[in-house]
Amino acid sequence: MSGYADLKNNIPNTLDTRFASASAGKVFVAAGILQLIAQGKIGFEDTIGKHLALDWHEIDRDVTIRQLLTHTSGVPDYFDERTMGNYEDLWREFPNYKIRQNRDLLPLFLEKPMMYPRGEKFQYNNSGYVLLDMILEEVTGMAFDAYLKTAVFDVCGMTSTGYFELDRLPSLLSP
Repeated sequence: MSGYADLKNNIPNTLDTRFASASAGKVFVAAGILQLIAQGKIGFEDTIGKHLALDWHEIDRDVTIRQLLTHTSGVPDYFDERTMGNYEDLWREFPNYKIRQNRDLLPLFLEKPMMYPRGEKFQYNNSGYVLLDMILEEVTGMAFDAYLKTAVFDVCGMTSTGYFELDRLPSLLSP
């Protein structure tokens, strides 16, 4: 194994190194949502307005779970690659260490207008998965990471997989 788990501190990768999954984590959120659909606890056509009691401002409260899952919601993306240059720039005014719950990301997009009418087209969307995380929490009564650990990672034997605070280096966490 080569490379560093933590370049700044010269900690090399090992077979036990944990890596941040970034957007690859969306597949696990989708798996958790699909489990809830299979259990009949929610439906593809359920709306964000049905499950989340928020002041939606200009966001269409009739956006469906299906549209969130398929990136066709039109919900404003907190990181819109078409208008933002560097991902790091997002965190200059809103440091990622302030994020402890999914709701902490709401100020980054909740008061922005829809990008396009729901269902109109596909556009990769991070905010949609924040809302799916929040729906998962609302329906299960558990933090999304705890639910995914129990219902997905543990079931699949993924004992070194999980979600961690953004200001903690995965290489410094114990499995």
